[in-house]
Parts: sequence; C-alpha cells; structure tokens
Amino acid sequence: MFNRNSYHTPQQEVISLKPTAFRPGDRVVLPPYGIGVICGTCARPLGCETLTYYQIEFQHTSSRAFVPVQSSAPTGMRPALSPADLPTLLHALQNGELDLPRQWSVRHQRVTALLASGEPYELAAMIGQFHRWNLKRALPDLDRQAFRRGVKLLMQEVEGLTGKTAQTIQLFLERALLEPQSLN
Repeated sequence: MFNRNSYHTPQQEVISLKPTAFRPGDRVVLPPYGIGVICGTCARPLGCETLTYYQIEFQHTSSRAFVPVQSSAPTGMRPALSPADLPTLLHALQNGELDLPRQWSVRHQRVTALLASGEPYELAAMIGQFHRWNLKRALPDLDRQAFRRGVKLLMQEVEGLTGKTAQTIQLFLERALLEPQSLN
C-alpha cells in the first residue's frame, strides 16, 4: 500500500514528497489543478493582516492560483517530479499495485480520492494496474475515465523533463492511452 507522503522502492528507500520553500521558476503540483510554475510571491490582505502568497500560473490554462507561503502543505502543493524521481515512477508504472476494491462504487471513491491527491507514485501504480487489467478485459466506463484522467495528470508532470527514463515514461503513457481503443 502506498503512503500519500512517501513511496517505498523495492529496496525500501523512502522518497519524501513533503513540500519545501519554493522559488520563482519552480515547477509545482497543486491538486487538483495540476502542474504549474511559481511566478513569484505577492502580499494580499486577509482580514486585519497581510499574508504572503505564492503566485502560480498553469501552462495548460489561463488560470492562476495564490497559495499562502506559510501554509502551502495543507493545500497539497508539492514540488513537481524531477529527473531523479523518474526511475521510481517508472517502476511504479510497470510494477505498482494498489489494493483496489472489487466493488465498483467503493473502488470509484478510492480512485477519485487518489486522482484528487495528485500523488504521482500512487497515480503511476493505478495507471499501471488499470493498464494491465485493460489488456486482459476492457475496463468499465468509470475505471476507463479515471485511467485516462490519471494518464493526463502524469503526462503533464513528466512533460518538459528530459532523459531516457522520461522518454520511456512518456512512451508508456502514450501507448497506454492508445491500446484501450484498439481493444474496445
């Protein structure tokens, strides 16, 4: 079972996803909006005090978000994956498994919470598991929708990263999206 704040590799090394201080230009993930870039900080009044906020812009939309600098962790904001994280992500895609309930309504609740969290290693494990299920038998509609949403979220995060592992992940995700169409 995966933990929201860490993923254990086969060697039981813990990779932390706890947020740190961010700087302008940092790529971050803000669930459920997806990947964005810190474009600076700004001060905004809130009641009797003025708070400092990270200003985040999202490349796939014209949306902008403001997250309090002093309390970014409760929002779920975290650093985007770096090239060093990709081998673990690839392992989760290829071999990860989640304990998903057989009953569709309970499974849908769990998968919806997972998608909302944006936790990359759990998303990768879910995608890998749904992909393997889909190769055996076509996914039910809600699972297929969750699968596609998860793939798109992970593609956004890997987009822009370079290297052989990044290319392998991107290829896996692109093929995973295409294969269900050839089966159904």
